[in-house]
Amino acid sequence: MNIGLFTDTYYPQINGVATSVLMLKEYLENLGHRVYVFTTTDPKVVGWEKNVYRVPSIPFASARRVGLFYNPRLAKAIKRLNLDLIHTHTEFSLGIFGRAMARELNIPFIHTYHTIYEDYTHYIVKLKIFDPIAKIAARKLSVNFCNSADQVIVPTRKVLDMLESYNVEKDISIIPTGIEINKFSRINYNFDMAQSLRKSLGINTEDKVLLYVGRISKEKNIEEIMINLKEYLKSTKCVKFVLIGDGPDKHRLETIASDLEINEQVVFAGERPWDEIGKYYQIGDVFVSASQSETQGLTYIEALAAGLPVIAKADKCLDGVIEDYVNGYLFNDAEDFIEALNLIIFNDLKKKQLSLEAIKTARRFSAESFAASVEQLYKTMDIYKGYEEVSIQI
Repeated sequence: MNIGLFTDTYYPQINGVATSVLMLKEYLENLGHRVYVFTTTDPKVVGWEKNVYRVPSIPFASARRVGLFYNPRLAKAIKRLNLDLIHTHTEFSLGIFGRAMARELNIPFIHTYHTIYEDYTHYIVKLKIFDPIAKIAARKLSVNFCNSADQVIVPTRKVLDMLESYNVEKDISIIPTGIEINKFSRINYNFDMAQSLRKSLGINTEDKVLLYVGRISKEKNIEEIMINLKEYLKSTKCVKFVLIGDGPDKHRLETIASDLEINEQVVFAGERPWDEIGKYYQIGDVFVSASQSETQGLTYIEALAAGLPVIAKADKCLDGVIEDYVNGYLFNDAEDFIEALNLIIFNDLKKKQLSLEAIKTARRFSAESFAASVEQLYKTMDIYKGYEEVSIQI
């Protein structure tokens, strides 16, 4: 098949959607398909990218970018690609472009719903009084776009239930995004490397590390973790809370850490290249998160693949991923959180048991399984026609 993926965010950007689209492209190509990505320009891009086409764009809210809604020059080039289907991964600029192209070409149009926009309206609406209106608008945007597709994909039951509550009427398939298991597996990293990384971050050999990987933003609810840790860190000096990532909430959280008098044990390590992110999971003893805005939470699965037990705030997106007393713990309040920490952090036997189960769980979310499931869905849409070599220049 010739497949067109349309997305506003893509590698080298670091976020769940960018990772999902990159994995889908690479592993569909491994299955023999020709995959083209249509996305926004990004100043971090270096060198040539195979079958990746970028439209002019400008920065937008939450470090995202927005591109042209329709690019006539690229549209002409797309028409020469003999695409069998178009698969969008955004409801905005490139998504609208992809939908328009699918209609012009009269080919199937599949959409993956990645983001719960209700949780992100604070980036656009600065006055809280208008936030309910923004949330209603976000729901309508989601409904209208999903109902315009031939088929909708969601990563979890949580998102399916939400879209159905919005009155999305199209068929919805649950296909969890996969990860490259080997990229995070501890067997591919040595002890000295991990210790060197820890040392570079000011972490001693005997320290225990609570790890967070992801965007430092309001919707990730990192503040709750820090408040929960206030007394624990003060009484347990050998424990460090390390955050790998960057984002708009970083400076506010640094101030909170100082106000809570735990700033010496809270390490904001900054963003790291996506290609190297697997090795940073190796510095942790347990992965922690209180986010309630996830549609799937790829970082949880990455942590499990690295053998890290996960302590996460209870959320429907974690059904079938985090199991209490098996590969981690789900908490509802500060008391639950500290109890879970105490069960793991200084109990090497329990941590090893949870770690082994974590690795087993992660195997269910391989990139190979992800691509195979999406490919099967494509085939059910009766569009498999094979493809010929097509070479274009734009």
